[in-house]
Amino acid sequence: MSGERTPRDRYVTIYGRMPVAEALEDTTVPLARVFVADTARGDAIERIGAAARRRGVAIERVTEARLAMLAHNGRHHQGVAADIAPPGLDALGPFLTQRRGRRHATALLLLDAVHNPSNVGMIIRSATGAGLDGIVVPHRGTAELGPLVLKASAGVALRATLLRVDTAAEAVTQLRDARFTVIGLDGGHPDAENLFVAELPERVVYVLGNETDGLSAEVAAELDGRLAIPLAGGVESLNVACAASVLAFELARRRIATA
Repeated sequence: MSGERTPRDRYVTIYGRMPVAEALEDTTVPLARVFVADTARGDAIERIGAAARRRGVAIERVTEARLAMLAHNGRHHQGVAADIAPPGLDALGPFLTQRRGRRHATALLLLDAVHNPSNVGMIIRSATGAGLDGIVVPHRGTAELGPLVLKASAGVALRATLLRVDTAAEAVTQLRDARFTVIGLDGGHPDAENLFVAELPERVVYVLGNETDGLSAEVAAELDGRLAIPLAGGVESLNVACAASVLAFELARRRIATA
């Protein structure tokens, strides 16, 4: 059902012996459970098991196939994965239920087929640092929330407000139902307004498109408006993470100016 919370919406899964061991040693990382392949053996596995027991984290023995599915990586999990439960990670639906009504000014980012984990991590870091209310990260078509995203975010993903939904198109539907204006960052479009002078709504989601192809046709068809970052020196476009940072801190600048 649209907007319904699912158990996997509550977790980020990391994998590999060293990342899991380091997470177990860091008591600030909110670990929910550790998965160990039933074929995994050795001193490193024993140390991971002992660390999990010290922290009271449940250990599950699973098949190699199950572990590969949980890690979304069949080659590099090294027989170990772990679920992290960041407090700000949730399905989009429950978040919107808490913010019903026009009185709740809210600015979100929506990732539309942003494939590169480094870009996703850097977007999360910039948006959180600028004080945006959340980042919508669809399950399908967007880089999986995992070790590479966590690393690129410098750990910020563990405390950011990250909202899960199946697809970017489904996110747009839910956000429209919750009375959000949908604006795409689309510098190549002739109707795009200059970000630095455009009037921006208080209840809005800004959509960031794919690194190569930009906004998907399905999402672009539903936009209420487009924004462009003015560029000089013959530069045609910015990396999506850089563009997200410019947008996020322009919103922060406006918020401070009107406080």
